[in-house]
Amino acid sequence: MMTMKGLGACPEWEEVKIEEWKGIWVYIDHRWGEVKEVTYQLLGKARELADQRGDYVGAVLIGHNVKHLADDLIKYGADKVFVIDREEYKDYNPETYGHVFIELVKKYKPYAILIGGTKNGRDLGGKIAIPLRTGLAADCTEFRIDENGNLVQIRPATGGKILAHIVTPSRRPQIATARPNVFPVPLKDDTRKGEIIEEDIEPPKKVKTRLREFIPTKEEDGRIPIEKAKVIITGGFGMKKAENFEMLWELASLIEGASVGASRRAVDAGWMPRSRQVGQTGKTVRPKLYIAVGVSGAIQHLAGMMHSEYVMAINKDPKAPIFEVADFGVVGDLFEIIPILIRELRKIKEQRGS
Repeated sequence: MMTMKGLGACPEWEEVKIEEWKGIWVYIDHRWGEVKEVTYQLLGKARELADQRGDYVGAVLIGHNVKHLADDLIKYGADKVFVIDREEYKDYNPETYGHVFIELVKKYKPYAILIGGTKNGRDLGGKIAIPLRTGLAADCTEFRIDENGNLVQIRPATGGKILAHIVTPSRRPQIATARPNVFPVPLKDDTRKGEIIEEDIEPPKKVKTRLREFIPTKEEDGRIPIEKAKVIITGGFGMKKAENFEMLWELASLIEGASVGASRRAVDAGWMPRSRQVGQTGKTVRPKLYIAVGVSGAIQHLAGMMHSEYVMAINKDPKAPIFEVADFGVVGDLFEIIPILIRELRKIKEQRGS
């Protein structure tokens, strides 16, 4: 059998006794003391899967001065929180965090590891899968347990035209990253009890990369990121040019918690930044209300907004695919309808004195 040298893998792991691997772990992605929402979403899904298996949910919390976050992780579904708290882990680094994860896996043998598909999460997934000689399914949108006890990792493929079902039948742990916002955040249960396990794992002696400075990107004029918006008004190619998105921003300013998104064609045309793109190659969102303006409704776009509570579509083409998923539809010229909405909302706000 071919062996993989220089990757930190253990030769004795060539034969895996599947039954020895227990626990569905979630990587706790955090920054500056704030846990990212995708972490809570995955804790909820892990809880669901673990209950089906009669298994436990583990949360892996790596950082410095982070132990205080453990209680909340338990309240959101974790049974065990593995805390690795050292000054060397203050900032995310794939070498140090990957080293910690591999040491934990060797000691506790988790059945599966779920990681949020953030920039750091995607980086970490590949970093640990290779030396562990196991599979990694990226950008998953669903998980389930099959009749053989394998984790079925489901993700869009071939441009979103099919859903690929991926299993890792002979290796453990099964590792997958998941798109943010495809799972709901579970209800917080203040009565839940769990176990906090502190591990003191030294970093590797040689670390090739170090973080010298972190410069955050500036929010666009303080506007709400689409992944945090309660209402999203998305403009498609029907907006015709970048300047026309100003009317969507004006409309959003009249709705509490609203922000503006864009389809891929609008982003590719340079009308809106990539950070505002909704869809399979953009961001997945789950607002209370999604307003699609001049969006045709290609399947790749629908993959990014299908979890919206309500969908409203405005399009002059009555046969546009977006109407098939819309709860409310308006057939007409967006350049006539949007100004009417702005005018009427302004009247309402003036009458309310706000």
